[in-house]
Amino acid sequence: MNEIEITKENFDDEVRNYRGMPVLLDFWASWCGPCMMLSPIIEEIADEYDGKIKVGKVNVDEQPELAAAFKVESIPLVVVVKDGAITAGAMGYRPKEEILALLDK
Repeated sequence: MNEIEITKENFDDEVRNYRGMPVLLDFWASWCGPCMMLSPIIEEIADEYDGKIKVGKVNVDEQPELAAAFKVESIPLVVVVKDGAITAGAMGYRPKEEILALLDK
């Protein structure tokens, strides 16, 4: 698995100040059914695009500060960050093709 657990402690290094490939962030919680449906898709993308994108998982229950900073109102929420800026996002369960399309925005 090529996903990274994103916390408030590693957020700056792994996301905000990271330059290079896009970072795909998955905001989720263990009690969220759609999040559990999306999880294998995120894992598949992380494996297939290893070295082309960085994939981070943010547990909103464990990282409320990050959830607040991204104004997470509903999960799952997928956000693309490039060179420290949010370039795309999608709320709710999305098929793999839609998530990959976010990376092209």
